[in-house]
Amino acid sequence: MAQSRPPIATVRDPQVLRALAHPLRGRLLGLLRLDGPSTASRLAEKVGESSGSTSYHLRQLAQYGFVAEVRGRGNGRERWWQAEHSMTNWEPDELIEQPGGLEAHEEMQRHQIEVMGRELRAWVEHGREHGREWAAVAGLSDYVLRLTPDEARQLLEEVYAVLDRWAETHLEARPGTQPVNFFTAAFPRSEQA
Repeated sequence: MAQSRPPIATVRDPQVLRALAHPLRGRLLGLLRLDGPSTASRLAEKVGESSGSTSYHLRQLAQYGFVAEVRGRGNGRERWWQAEHSMTNWEPDELIEQPGGLEAHEEMQRHQIEVMGRELRAWVEHGREHGREWAAVAGLSDYVLRLTPDEARQLLEEVYAVLDRWAETHLEARPGTQPVNFFTAAFPRSEQA
């Protein structure tokens, strides 16, 4: 019997988005979502931080409802944590209307770009370890379209609908599967680039 899909967290408060944009918190939440429940000590080993630091940031994530302690697991001395949601989303137009919302949105975008860059560099440096089959299907592409803001929103919504449909049935590990990143980005080109 398939597990029910954990809910998606929708962030509407700039302070919550800013808390989530912290690089270590983002990594911890990502690991809990991908690998399942863990302790602060085990997570500390994976991210190269002290268990005190990971414990602090897990408590911060718990304060905002992104993670929760797993009751009845462990030996009583160690606390186990789990992600409470499969994904996080927010509506930028809703957030940027609030005080501090634009800054929180920009901070989260910087965090996302950092994560995407790290993942892409890791693929380039270690992708061949996954074999020829993955090399043949993994790819990067960029499209430059001429769109209005409304058209860009419509296109993103269509892309997200496809990804959401696949996420409904492909979040759990199955034989022969690996976690695969699908990044989306839509923004006007800048002459500074």
